[in-house]
Amino acid sequence: MDAYHWSHIITDNLPLWLGGLWQTLWLVGLSLAIGLTIAIPCGVLLAARCAIWWKLPVMAFSYLFRGTPMLVQLYIFYYGIGLVIGRVPGVRELALWPLLRQAWPWVMLSFILNTAAYTSEIVRGAIETTPKGEIEAAKALGMSGNQIRFRIILPGAARRALPAYGNEIIFMLHGSAIASTATLLDITGVANTLYTRTYEPFVPFLTAAALYLAITLCIVALFRHIEKRLNRHL
Repeated sequence: MDAYHWSHIITDNLPLWLGGLWQTLWLVGLSLAIGLTIAIPCGVLLAARCAIWWKLPVMAFSYLFRGTPMLVQLYIFYYGIGLVIGRVPGVRELALWPLLRQAWPWVMLSFILNTAAYTSEIVRGAIETTPKGEIEAAKALGMSGNQIRFRIILPGAARRALPAYGNEIIFMLHGSAIASTATLLDITGVANTLYTRTYEPFVPFLTAAALYLAITLCIVALFRHIEKRLNRHL
């Protein structure tokens, strides 16, 4: 196959590529946003000085989703719960059934819980590495516990967690390629579809790799800019 035909695999299927790009971006972006919302209170609880019984549910959740592959989690949610739930009497009559029968809610649920588990550990580590001198100085200034928490600990933890969270976003982006196993047409799903149509593996998958690389470079540049802004006083 010559270069002319190679280029046409991309240009003739441009709407398909754009749709796959959009599918990847909104799926990963929404999963990260919801996962971060769950992870912040979980991370704060893990770092808190309280009885271990309060932490056990969050610890179990964290170890479960960090200790198993994301692909296995996706299979459990989509091929396990997602398909079995349709056999439960009365479920097909629910107003939510048109949503539950689709693939993307189960894929997103597995992504949300996975990134929440990893991000909660990032938050915990960032809080626990707060310099003791900063806390002692805040106490010397007469700050209350809540003032120390919201003015010293959490803002500092956010700055320290930023590089690790940037890596988590990149890992989630790359891990989202497994969404194609649940019939979603993300970037990898589009590449696989074009491969089955043309029997030409290099162009579709090289194009997919180029798209993932471009998104990754944009994320790296964005987080470097944010880090410089937040640390400009240092």
